Amino acid sequence: MTPLAAALAANRQVWGGWVVGPTTAGPQTFAQTGYDYVGFDIQHGYLSDADVAVLLRGLEHVGIGTVVRMASPASAPIGRVLDAGADGVIVPMVENARQAAEAVAATRYAPRGVRSFGPLRADLGVDPAALQARVSVFAMVETAAGAAAIDEICAVDGLTGIYIGPADLAISQGYAPDQAWNEPRVRDTMTAIHHAATAAGLISGVHAGTGSLGKQLAEKGFRMITLASESQALRRGAAAHLAEATDRAPERNSGNAYQ
Repeated sequence: MTPLAAALAANRQVWGGWVVGPTTAGPQTFAQTGYDYVGFDIQHGYLSDADVAVLLRGLEHVGIGTVVRMASPASAPIGRVLDAGADGVIVPMVENARQAAEAVAATRYAPRGVRSFGPLRADLGVDPAALQARVSVFAMVETAAGAAAIDEICAVDGLTGIYIGPADLAISQGYAPDQAWNEPRVRDTMTAIHHAATAAGLISGVHAGTGSLGKQLAEKGFRMITLASESQALRRGAAAHLAEATDRAPERNSGNAYQ
């Protein structure tokens, strides 16, 4: 069982940090401070799958879960990050069951999927059944169309969970990204997605962006909650240190907390 799967099995909530740049300090710091997983962002971050492979190697003996948000359900990049040892993938902009099935297929070998065999790490072994069984697959539902199709998405065999992207969900419903947590319509949609995932026996995940939002979402029953990126955490810590030294009010801009 991977560290991510073990955390999901053992804990009511698992807490994640987010990494958007090729820095070893961010993942290590999240691990040292007790986070359950680190998310590596290829879609919106400044990371390639090659960068992610190096960062994953640095966490090999740390015991923290790892998940990679891909740019698309394309099978080759998904296969590369899994060959490098990622515990799971988040596939963005899933709007129907076909796209969710494509995401799962990219993590499975024939005849169940389209993943090509090519493990990169000796510690993972060479057994195809074991390699594909270790993978967690999350469909990222972040549009009104995806929300409308949530029941059929949740019915796709092989999914581990549904991961919500609040910013794009708000945009698709006609609101600004920073209105994701203030507009009742958007909040109600996120709640409906969470309930559908839970009813289907799937993990409900969400990009919170702050600790206070994370606490509220945990109270609503969300299971996999990403709190902050390494840049957000650095900014908050740096502002607090400066405020302590100068009695200056800390900067309140938390950056992009809506991914």
